[in-house]
Amino acid sequence: MLKLIKEDIEVAIEKDPAARNFWEVVLLYPGVHALIGYRLAHVLWGLKLNFLARFISYFMRWLTGIEIHPAAVIGRRFFIDHGMGVVIGETSEVGDNVFIYHGVTLGGLSTKGGKRHPTIGDNVVIGAGAQVLGPTQVGSYTKIGSGSVVLQHVPEYSTVIGVPGRVVFSGVPPTQDGADGEESFPDPVAKAIECMLERLPKMEKEIRELRKNYEGEKQPKTDSVSVDDSPVSQEP
Repeated sequence: MLKLIKEDIEVAIEKDPAARNFWEVVLLYPGVHALIGYRLAHVLWGLKLNFLARFISYFMRWLTGIEIHPAAVIGRRFFIDHGMGVVIGETSEVGDNVFIYHGVTLGGLSTKGGKRHPTIGDNVVIGAGAQVLGPTQVGSYTKIGSGSVVLQHVPEYSTVIGVPGRVVFSGVPPTQDGADGEESFPDPVAKAIECMLERLPKMEKEIRELRKNYEGEKQPKTDSVSVDDSPVSQEP
């Protein structure tokens, strides 16, 4: 457990450019505090000390605004940035080197028992306010944009945005650092403008053809020769 906590602190220093030193992260980062409480509560949950585990989870929720069920399974080097409003449900499974922002929910859609929360792969980034709901599977090296609502399985190396979440990029190889934050999330407005610019030449061509056809229909027909304009023969 101590090794996992040490790695959680180290990854916070690596991922957050505002982190200046070890003790600042240990004393002043609510995401790290919540993880320390979770690591301890998870061990107690495994020892069947469920009430004590839930009490620690409740206390950390009061202290940090982050709720992590002690039965959830979270891998190594997990980082919660800012943290307020994060909820991780009982049957959630989170891989290694996962990076999430404030307001993220790994929640359920059913009141029945069994697996009802998401499974998150390794090296995943989940943006602020995103909701991953139900027993969905999110593949490794996936990025989920801020405010997205994911209800379906997501393949590896994907980028998801929108409500409901849709895959806008897939099959992109991972960066060297793995989960590297939101800087590579697509901009929907820029994408829309790019699509418009791609269609613009085709639309201009169609407009020119329509104008040409319209002007051709307006011109009078000159095939027949009028009587007045025909040459008059003079008899001697």
